[in-house]
This record gives sequence, structure tokens and C-alpha cells, in this order.
Amino acid sequence: MQRSKSLGEFVPEIERFLHKRKREARNNIVMLERTLKEYVTPSMDEPQVIIVYPTIEGNNFEIQPALLNLVQQNQFSGSPTEDPNLHISTFLRLGGTLKANQEAVRLHLFPFSLRDRASAWFHSLEVGSVTAWDQMRQAFLARFFPPSKTAKLRDQITRFNQKDRESLYDAWERFKEMLRLCHHHGLPENSIRC
Repeated sequence: MQRSKSLGEFVPEIERFLHKRKREARNNIVMLERTLKEYVTPSMDEPQVIIVYPTIEGNNFEIQPALLNLVQQNQFSGSPTEDPNLHISTFLRLGGTLKANQEAVRLHLFPFSLRDRASAWFHSLEVGSVTAWDQMRQAFLARFFPPSKTAKLRDQITRFNQKDRESLYDAWERFKEMLRLCHHHGLPENSIRC
């Protein structure tokens, strides 16, 4: 009869050996586990950044407090009645007052232009997911100007009618406002000319 291969060393005091292994395993687990207090105590780690900021040439990059204040006075909350295109336009106009480092200025300032639901959305973005202004603008518009809103506005534009007792001037202004709200409507120019 052939002997089977050994599974390991022979241990004369098997019970003592097993207790020792169990104790070591328990100690290792205890070191990895956190206490209840550690679960409820806020983390002291630095929060991870959502935006990967571009490298800035020189040490002359500074955002003036007055510009930051202007941006914060024109915040977007994420309400369905707000116009995200108008917010972007206003933001670009304010940020355009600085000529140097436009990309960095926009990326640094944009989070300050958001509040409430919009700020919560921004903080829910994946860490390191934004590396350029165009990505930030695209993500913002995708969230706050979804295709369903575009379809609804496009439908209103195609079915536009002058209301009873509405002057031609008022109707024309209302129509232009619809076009401004949805400048990416995709309708042929000849179908929306009056």
C-alpha cells in the first residue's frame, strides 16, 4: 500500500497549534475591523477632487474676490424653471473678464456658480471625471437640459400660434424666447422663419 503525500508538517500538539492559529487570525481581523465610534466619526481624510485642474504656467494665478462674488450672485440651483443655457452664458460672460488661463478660471469658478440641487449633482460626479471645461459644460447640460426638455420645447416651437388678443410684437417676442431657450432645436431654418 502506497502512502499518500503529506499535507504539511507533523504537529505533535495539534490542539495548541490550532488555538494559536485561531488567536492570530482573530487579532488580524480585529486590526482590520473598525469600531462603531470610527464609523460615526467624520473622516479626517481630504475629500477627493472631481475636477482635474490644468497646469498653470507661472505663479500668477489668482481669482479676485470680486469675480468670485459676482459668480456667487448668479448661482444656478437646478430648478426646472431655470435655464441652464442662460446660466452658462452668464457664467462665460463673467469668467471672460479674465484673459489669462481661461480654462483654469472656468474650472475653478464653476462649482461656486452652483447651489442646492445643482451643487449636490456636482458633488455626485465621479472623482477625477472632469479634466476640461467642455466636459464640465457637457455634463452640466446633459443633466439640466435633458433630451426630454429639448423635445418638449421643439414641439412647442413647431406648434407655435399667436394667442387671442396677443399683439404680433408680443407673439414674435414669445417665439424668439422659445428659440433662445432651445437654440439646439435642430429644426431647419426655413421651417421656423416667419
